[in-house]
Amino acid sequence: CFDLLHVGHVKYLQKARELGDLLVVGLNSDASVKRLKGERRPLIEESERAHILAALDCIDYVVLFDEDTPLTLIEALAPAVLVKGGDYSIEGVVGREVVEAAGGRVELVQFVDGRSTSRIIDKILASY
Repeated sequence: CFDLLHVGHVKYLQKARELGDLLVVGLNSDASVKRLKGERRPLIEESERAHILAALDCIDYVVLFDEDTPLTLIEALAPAVLVKGGDYSIEGVVGREVVEAAGGRVELVQFVDGRSTSRIIDKILASY
């Protein structure tokens, strides 16, 4: 969702960029984030999240999607490399079958320990 972008996100995206020729980031719409994370999220609206991501040198394109998963986007793009966070298993990655059927591969990138949007939110709430 890339809500409250932090260093863990940036390092993840930089590593993802190293794995392919260009980096297209699928970004959940506000409606999608609300369905997945609850009514109080996202904290940052989709246009701002997209703008922030697009400003990163490692990202070539940002594409919003409104579904709960990026499957339709993955089917449309048929990427050579599909990158997900280390909290997934290869078998559990949405779109894996599509990518592998087209001769592509799925890569998992480990997150930076101790960095998450939820932890940042908790820290802010505890401070005020």
